[in-house]
Amino acid sequence: MNDSSDRAGAGVAIFGGAVFDRKYQARARLVPGTSNPVDSSSSHGGVARNIAENLVRLGVPTAFHSIVGADAAGEALVERLRGLGADVGGVVRSSERPTAEYVAVLETDHELALGIADMAIFDLYSEAHLDAVWPRVAQANWILADCNLQTGVLQALARRCEGAGARFAVNTVSGPKAVRLNGLGSAVGLLFTNRDEANTLIGRDIAADPRSAAEALRDCGFAAAVVTDGGNGYAILENGAVSWHQAVEASPVDITGAGDAFVAGTLSRLFAGDGLALAARSGALLAARTTETLESVLPDLSPGFFAGGGRAMPGPAS
Repeated sequence: MNDSSDRAGAGVAIFGGAVFDRKYQARARLVPGTSNPVDSSSSHGGVARNIAENLVRLGVPTAFHSIVGADAAGEALVERLRGLGADVGGVVRSSERPTAEYVAVLETDHELALGIADMAIFDLYSEAHLDAVWPRVAQANWILADCNLQTGVLQALARRCEGAGARFAVNTVSGPKAVRLNGLGSAVGLLFTNRDEANTLIGRDIAADPRSAAEALRDCGFAAAVVTDGGNGYAILENGAVSWHQAVEASPVDITGAGDAFVAGTLSRLFAGDGLALAARSGALLAARTTETLESVLPDLSPGFFAGGGRAMPGPAS
């Protein structure tokens, strides 16, 4: 059932995955077919959940909507966000499936070698759950969904946002899940994706860089998008034009959560009134700093993160 006791009226409403993460960092180059020595850790994750935690830590009023199992992992995920100040009244508890779990195996260079995910519980989040929370969601300044949600729920969100005049953003999460947005291009106010996921959404591997991916997304009906490519930079589609931007320099130790930080940093500045290009520079900064920690969310993140010279980022590349 839903917990309706939490505060409402959030500035940003987030819909999507809450996941218990397990991470295994290889001590030596991974060798297939045999046992490999690793250092292990666990944390709270999920694209939407990570975005929500970043936003709350940045001081943005945030409501989180998801589905978790009726188990200890699910309760811990909810209580962490509640303790940080998020509105978690839209989180559904289900006894039909366990809380989602993701296992990441990282190479010695901290790049993802293998990811294993049990996300079946998100198939249980339905339009009926959306109906139950919509009266409190409709007034949000921004509504963001990740593609852990089923196509029907994403379509219903898009219709409702259009009817309410709400600003609707979507994060593709992964290539296989990006295709859930097929046919929704014009209904998505702002798309967050990376080059590979954009290629899957486009339906053909034509985009060799974020700029060409953004151009292809424009041809598919998307009005605004941020297309990232890790340390290689990112492209912005806005008002029919595509611009290319350099990544923020970083000394990465773990890339987990960097994309989610990019989205949250961007949304936080859009909420504050910045334009998309300036907001995305802040997102790039937060993403870079997140790669410099072993945590999925920057541990010392606070509302003052972007103050002063922290937002003085490189402009578009020539």
